[in-house]
Amino acid sequence: MSHEIETHGSQAAAVFARKDAWHRLGTTVRDRAFTAEEAMTLGHLGGWDVRKLPLTTAEVSEGGVTAIEVPGFATVRTNPFTGEPEALGVVGGGYTPLQNEDHAEFLNLLADESGAIFDTAGSLRGGRQVFITMQLPDSLTVGGTDRVDLNIAALNSHDGSSAFRILVTPVRVVCANTQSAAMRNHESSFSIRHTRNAKAAVQAARDALGLTFTYVDAFQVEAERLIQQTMTDAAFDALIDATFGKAEAGATKRVRETERRRRSRLHWLFADAETQAGIRDTAWAGYQAVAEYVDHYAPVRTKGDEQTARATRVLTSDDPDRIKRRAWTALAPA
Repeated sequence: MSHEIETHGSQAAAVFARKDAWHRLGTTVRDRAFTAEEAMTLGHLGGWDVRKLPLTTAEVSEGGVTAIEVPGFATVRTNPFTGEPEALGVVGGGYTPLQNEDHAEFLNLLADESGAIFDTAGSLRGGRQVFITMQLPDSLTVGGTDRVDLNIAALNSHDGSSAFRILVTPVRVVCANTQSAAMRNHESSFSIRHTRNAKAAVQAARDALGLTFTYVDAFQVEAERLIQQTMTDAAFDALIDATFGKAEAGATKRVRETERRRRSRLHWLFADAETQAGIRDTAWAGYQAVAEYVDHYAPVRTKGDEQTARATRVLTSDDPDRIKRRAWTALAPA
């Protein structure tokens, strides 16, 4: 998997605030935060006019060409670089496109309420997925030293592959780990289906998202508990087994070698990495070692740069979250 940010020649459909562009692609606004409107222009996300068109096929026979209607619809956009129509996916009759402008406007309203600032925006997989993220003004401090920033990510698909999703994601600053905790009775995300009422639901989500900040409060309570809990090497081995599983006795040499390398890297992250220097030998450090491994060291299938492939996986795949949630659940009190 490549970085999958949409590109056209030397241009990229992405914009980033105040820092080097993600993997050196896209436009960077260095002196200030950018607005929702600028996300559309600088990130090449505006004017797509995502629409549904009936699907057809054709049968060629001796009698000529016969057009045949096909159930479903194609989602089509106007390519922001070429101006040409371009198919993105196949959807059902009830699907209603949610434009990138609607996506950004929702976040604009949310930013007005929360004081959040726009951080990144971009197009992935040829326009099939779009992301916009914001950083909230307040941070968490675990154990008085370990800083965790709060981010809101809004993810949309134009190919019918997923709903419009809004996520509240704590990010540990020292190593940029995204934190995904299996908190009881708290939600950290809100999903909206692509239907006729989607725009109204986006507005309603603004109030519903207030509930996710309860998740953040609960996350801080659990994180404080973990940083007060000592973890031995044996206990960390048990966490690895609970999170990743353990190779069976008859496993192949390749499987055993993969497990050995993973365990070795995880123990290095737990015992020696500078990113755990201030939280060493705690259960919080054990969880952070797992999160750092998933975000920065886990193998990925790619012919290009591994770091960019991992970054894309964190943004678009549920697999990293599932692994982190298993680790968090394994550390939860009985």
